[in-house]
Amino acid sequence: MLSEPVLTARQEDGRDVPLLVWRADRPLRAVSSAPLGGGIGVRHWVVNATVPMSYDRDDPADHLTELADRLDLDGPGIGLLTGVDVAEVVARTDTGVRVWATVGLGTPVRAAEPAPAVLAQRVGTVNIVAYVPARLGDAALVNVVATATEAKAQAIAELGVPGTGTPTDAVTVLCPVDGPESAYGGPRSTWGAPLARAVHAAVTAGGAGTVVPWSDRPAG
Repeated sequence: MLSEPVLTARQEDGRDVPLLVWRADRPLRAVSSAPLGGGIGVRHWVVNATVPMSYDRDDPADHLTELADRLDLDGPGIGLLTGVDVAEVVARTDTGVRVWATVGLGTPVRAAEPAPAVLAQRVGTVNIVAYVPARLGDAALVNVVATATEAKAQAIAELGVPGTGTPTDAVTVLCPVDGPESAYGGPRSTWGAPLARAVHAAVTAGGAGTVVPWSDRPAG
């Protein structure tokens, strides 16, 4: 089982910078596009860390590893970054599937742009963390990433945002390592359907208001 996220902070450049931490009471199977712990494998924790919009480190995985060490997180885990204040995480549940999303849509892009465009420095990144209470096979894990992304894009379109996401979005889905294996994760499958609904609801709620980058807010 994956815990509810705990909001904490670390000191950087004289400010308390927020981050969310999920811990698993036992190792979980996971699929992720995160900079730390991406791919398919067994993971023990997830971190979603706020960073300033000026963030320019070229070693995000090392940075996230440093944060995990400070939090005394053991074993392999997953680390995500965002310019959004992660205290604004939105949680939704559907038929046992749990989803948490931090939603910044200030830099929307269409996935199939005709040519790269210069991006304004506005808050972007939709980070999705989900827990499915049944073991998923490798193909199903890949499929649920597609399902979550489709549901996110649907929510963004319904919000009237001109894009399918942002350039830095990430998806993480975790599930038990034991039990009967589910082979499918599409939007009409047993677990893909509630995942899609929960992601859609979370992104819709998180994207409904104006999101101000954490680093644009007054200190304190």
